[in-house]
Amino acid sequence: MTDEPVTSETPPDEAAQPEPVDELTAARRERDEYLDALQRLKAEFDNYRKRVARDQQELAARAHERLVRELVPVLDDLERALEAAAGHEEAKLEEGVRLVHRSLAALLSREGLVEVETDGKFDPHSQEALLAQPSEQEEGTVIQVVQKGYRLGDLVLRPARVVVSQGSGE
Repeated sequence: MTDEPVTSETPPDEAAQPEPVDELTAARRERDEYLDALQRLKAEFDNYRKRVARDQQELAARAHERLVRELVPVLDDLERALEAAAGHEEAKLEEGVRLVHRSLAALLSREGLVEVETDGKFDPHSQEALLAQPSEQEEGTVIQVVQKGYRLGDLVLRPARVVVSQGSGE
């Protein structure tokens, strides 16, 4: 045996043992904190998703209600026009139908509905060519509107259906 000095220090193997237990405990605590935070975030996101869906439904219902509320007077005008038609008062019938048309056109205009322009050259983005005919007009010019088209903002709700010139038949 050798005479080695006795020290009060613990050997390195014994000192390393308590540290892994502390690291494991710290790692578990950190994991639990992350899990808790993740569960809270998930619950918040679920609540947010449900709130947004509910808000969208309410918004759609209010928009629908507003549109129907504004269409009711147009329905009243149409009923008056039909009553005039029953009495065979043709002048009043025509006036009633014009009143309904003006009311409906004004309502839709307030909602942003705009008629598609059909003057001039054919535009394939907002017009649909039903037929091409020879005419005195320049080739590709709209010569007749079969059905009006409408836009709502930048969206073409219905393209204008038109007849387009083929140019002169020569």
